[in-house]
Amino acid sequence: MSVILRTAGLLILSNVFMTFAWYAHLRNLSGRPWLVAALASWGIALFEYLLQVPANRIGYTALSLGQLKILQEAITLSVFIPFAFFYMKQPLRLDFLWASLCILGAVYFMFRGAAG
Repeated sequence: MSVILRTAGLLILSNVFMTFAWYAHLRNLSGRPWLVAALASWGIALFEYLLQVPANRIGYTALSLGQLKILQEAITLSVFIPFAFFYMKQPLRLDFLWASLCILGAVYFMFRGAAG
């Protein structure tokens, strides 16, 4: 399996944990003190870091730092939109499309030199 595919796979899994750590407490723990939410989020974030750190180390062997960051941002948005819609029951908005197009443009500019 290529370095980029392994990196992307680990980053996708990492982002699932990250998204839940950052936002799920808004739905699940809204009635609890913020400290409870913070501790729960930190517990979830541990799993994010256990995937994110190896992903970045693997990815950095084939990608520049800028490419790695833009890949991360594209994956973050790709994970966040379904999370917001399906889990948090947020309405789909046209702004998601515009944001996705902006990120896609960033991906293009960061990777265009690598393709040739």
